[in-house]
Parts: sequence; C-alpha cells; structure tokens
Amino acid sequence: METILSTHGLARTFTTKRGTVEAVRGIDMTVERGEILGFLGPNGAGKSTTLRMLTTLLPPTRGTATIAGHDLARDPVAVRRRIGYVAQRSGVAADETVRDELVFQGRLYGLTREDAVRRALELADDLDLADLLDRKGAALSGGQQRRLDIALALTHRPAVLFLDEPTTGLDPGSRAALWDLIRRVRDEQRTTVFLTTHYLDEADALSDRLVVVDGGLVVAEGTPLDLKTRYGGSPDAGLQDTFIAITGHGPKPAEPAPLAL
Repeated sequence: METILSTHGLARTFTTKRGTVEAVRGIDMTVERGEILGFLGPNGAGKSTTLRMLTTLLPPTRGTATIAGHDLARDPVAVRRRIGYVAQRSGVAADETVRDELVFQGRLYGLTREDAVRRALELADDLDLADLLDRKGAALSGGQQRRLDIALALTHRPAVLFLDEPTTGLDPGSRAALWDLIRRVRDEQRTTVFLTTHYLDEADALSDRLVVVDGGLVVAEGTPLDLKTRYGGSPDAGLQDTFIAITGHGPKPAEPAPLAL
C-alpha cells in the first residue's frame, strides 16, 4: 500500500481573550492511496480544525503533514494542486450553467479552452451531469448541486478528495446516489477520499477505515468492523453505540432530510 497522507503531532492552538485553546493537540494518522477514510468525532473534538489544516486553509501551530509527497507547511501550493475540497455548503453559482462552471474551473487550473471543454464533458459523463450541462445552478436539485461540487473538485484529477459533510440536507434517494458516486470516484479513479460526516450509517457504509478524534487527539482507528468488535462488543453492534463507547458522546443530531422533489 502507498501512503498518500500522513500527519505527525499535527496541532493547532488558538489565542483568545480568555487564554489559549488547544483545538487540536497532536493528530497522528496515515491514509493510503485509494482508501475512503471516515474522519469522525463529537462536536469540539478538533475535526473541523484538522480538516482546515489539511486543506491549507489554516496553518498548523506545530507538527507535520505530508500529502501526495508534499509537505503541508513548506509547500502548501503543491498540496493544493494535489487535493480537491468540497465544503459543507455548495459553491455552485446560481446564474451559471453547469457547462460554464466546469469549463471555468478547468481554465482556473491552467487548461487551454479546448482542454477545459474536453475535461468538462468527461466530468459530466462520469458524474451523471451530461443531461444538465445547459441548466443553471439555481435550477439544480440539492443532489445535482453536490454532484457538480464534486465534479468541480475533480477537475485537476486530485490525489485526495476532501468531502466535508457532503450529504447534509439531501433526501434519502440523493444520499444513496451520492454514496454510489463516492465509491465510483475511489474505484475508477483510485482517488483517496477523506470524508467527514455526522451520519454514522454513512460512515459505516462508505469507509474502508475510520479515525475517531476527541479532545484534539486520535482516540481510535480501524475498519468499521474492527471498531464495532473492539468497542461495541460484537461485529453486529451499531456504529452509533460503538461511537458512544469510544468517545462518551453521541453524534450531533442529523438534520432531518427533506422530502424528495
């Protein structure tokens, strides 16, 4: 197996009026190429801060991280070229067509217009957007917008795709379709997927391996089956009960899914 992401003692401290806050105290983990890693933790565990550091949005206070062979602190630009990032909120422009969004993203990554058009069509075919190319963002459903968000993040063929709560607010059918898409991205493109989610059924269904953080540290890691056996007492245990056994906290209540449109 090839390690595509590794961290050693990755930490972030914030200074506030009330003093110093250690949001992340030292994350040690490795992620392999072609793996779907579920990154879990209760509220305040340091999960979002870790994700922001790994995507170069926040510099670490100390520790090291390497992504696709590039050091996070010494060469963040090279890291950005090798990662894709889908935030919790969709970044789809309401007044632009799917085609224009995809072509513009390609141009931002330095492709010629001809190559950007070609890449846009490839992504539209791969992510089931071909019939939506001339539809504006405002006319897309929530699931269609998330597919476009992922397509935009894959424009430059990243080694690692970061997905931050990708299915929040989607109806059950759209969630299932997005799960299938995430698996296809991993299987067909051998892209490593780094997934954060509060839906434990989602983490269980999608993840090859789980890393659980609490108090700014990794407190458990392994396959879903391993963790359920070790902490839940049985391979048939639910991941929610296992998560509570590990952290002492329940997951954040999931937003109710809207009705399918």
